Amino acid sequence: MITFHKYHGAGNDFIMINNLDKSIFLTPEDVSLYCDRNFGIGSDGIILLEPSSVADCFMNYYNSDGSIAQMCGNGARCTAKFYIEQTQQSKVLPYSVKEINLETRAGVKNIKINDDDNTYSVDMGKPIFESPDFPSETLKLEGCDFNCVSMGNPHAVAQVEDLEKIDLKNIGPKIENNENFPNKINVEFVNKIMPDYYKVKVWERGCGATLACGTGACAVYSIIQNNYPTGKACGVEEITLEFPGGKLYLSKNEQDHVILRGGAHFVFKGEI
Repeated sequence: MITFHKYHGAGNDFIMINNLDKSIFLTPEDVSLYCDRNFGIGSDGIILLEPSSVADCFMNYYNSDGSIAQMCGNGARCTAKFYIEQTQQSKVLPYSVKEINLETRAGVKNIKINDDDNTYSVDMGKPIFESPDFPSETLKLEGCDFNCVSMGNPHAVAQVEDLEKIDLKNIGPKIENNENFPNKINVEFVNKIMPDYYKVKVWERGCGATLACGTGACAVYSIIQNNYPTGKACGVEEITLEFPGGKLYLSKNEQDHVILRGGAHFVFKGEI
């Protein structure tokens, strides 16, 4: 039997498994079954908490279709919380640990625990605007203008006037699998409400429609930075992105790294 824990960040949910002893191996078929919301536990992905030689731990993340994922911002926050609770043997806040370094397939990410509101701030690094995963120019696809960026994984972001008019289940997979993206792509639609407040819907590569996406939030933030005055230019430290599952908060540090802040929540545990 395998003990698992269910966590979510802004509704983006994960099956978390402590594999610090490296005793557990999951096939893509296992992952797909466990993530199935009808025949399995149900989640957007599975995260195996594993040892690391360069950080406190390694986030071994799989999409719900069994494919390997390079990075997940919401998953990173959940992994930080899961690691602390598994190694400190305590769920009492505030934690004695104030930050951890998390190894991902997109590099090591520093995560700080904010005691004042129990959120987690992830240093997501600098956005990458040139990649073999996508063209650098604006693309007109399905009637929308998309600009692309990588936050460890590729994203195509379109600014729209009305999110309710976006048929995500129809358009999402068409963009994800478009020939311009040799390794497929994550897709975000964003609507500006105020200079420091935006609404977002997301279609994740390998998952489909999800309630939120951490790297997607960073991608949206990076794209709109090129088009609108945001953050400190509007007199605020952070901007707010509202996803169907909740709000995420974005800012930049002195090194121009994108900082993703949000919650991480334990839901339940069980055995497979």
